[in-house]
Amino acid sequence: MLNIVRVGLLVLILAAVGIALWRNWSEVSTELARVSPAALVAGFVLTTSAPLATLMGWRVLLADLGTRLPAGPAASVFLVGQLGKYVPGSVWTVLAQAEMGARLKVPRRRMAVVGILSIGLAVLTGCLMGIPAVPRLLDRSGEAFSWWWVVLAVVLGAVLLWPRLLNAVIARGLRLLRREPLEHELSGRAVALTSAWFVLAWLCAGGGVLVLALAVAPDAPLGALLVAALCGFPLASAAGMFSVLVPAGVGVRDGLLALLLVTLMPLSAATAVVVVARFLAVLADLVVAGSAWAWGRRHHLLGSTT
Repeated sequence: MLNIVRVGLLVLILAAVGIALWRNWSEVSTELARVSPAALVAGFVLTTSAPLATLMGWRVLLADLGTRLPAGPAASVFLVGQLGKYVPGSVWTVLAQAEMGARLKVPRRRMAVVGILSIGLAVLTGCLMGIPAVPRLLDRSGEAFSWWWVVLAVVLGAVLLWPRLLNAVIARGLRLLRREPLEHELSGRAVALTSAWFVLAWLCAGGGVLVLALAVAPDAPLGALLVAALCGFPLASAAGMFSVLVPAGVGVRDGLLALLLVTLMPLSAATAVVVVARFLAVLADLVVAGSAWAWGRRHHLLGSTT
C-alpha cells in the first residue's frame, strides 16, 4: 500500500511540474536557449564528478569496516546500486548494493551498514554546507548573507563530525533499529576522509548548477550565485533525501532550489536551471552506472554467486 502511495505521489509531482512547464514554456524555452553547448558540457562534467567523489567516500567507509574493494569492483557495486534511488521507496539503493556486494564475497550486513552510513553522512554534510544559504530562504533577499552562518556551519561540523560523538549516535541509532552494533567504531581518519569526499561531491554538483545559473543570468551577482548554488544545492538535495515518499528527491530538491535561485533571477530562468540540472543529474547517473555495469560484466563481477 505504501509503495502505491509513493508511486501516486511521484505521478502527481511529475504531472504538476509538467503542467507548470507547459503553461510557462514560452518564457522557459527562451531561457533554455541561453544555455550554450559549452555550459552544458561543463555542467555535465561537474555533475558527473559528484557520484565519483561520493564513491571514493563510500570506499573509505567500507575499508574502515574491513573490506578493501579495488576501484573497478567498488564502482560496479556503488554506482549501479545508486540507481535504486529512482525506485519509489527508501531502501532500494542499500539492498541493491548489499546484494551485489555479496557476489564479491562482502558480507551483506557490512555492505548494508556502509550504505546507510554513507547516506547519513551525505545528508549531514549537505545540511552543514547548506547553512549559509538559510538567510536567503528566510528573507528572500538577493543580498542576504552573513559570515556568522558560515561560522555556525564550521562549528556544527566540528561537533557533529567529532568521531566519538558520531560513533555514539551511530550506536544509538542501530540500537533503536534493533540492529547489531558496528564491527568496530569508525576511525577519525575514515570520518574525516569520507566527509571531505562528500563535501567535494556537493561542490561538484553545486558547481554544475552554478555554470547553468551563470549561463541564464550572467548579470546576477557572482557572490550571491555562489551561495545559492554551492550552498543552496546541497541544502535542497539533503532536504530531498529526507523525502522518502518520492524517489531521488523529485519535486522537493527542485522546488527548494528554485526558491533560492528566484531571489537572483526571473522565475523562468530559475525554472530553466532546475530543469536542466535535473536532466544532467539523471544523465550523469545513467552514464556512470552504465559504465560501471559494463566494466563489472566484462570482468565477471556481477554474475552468479555460485
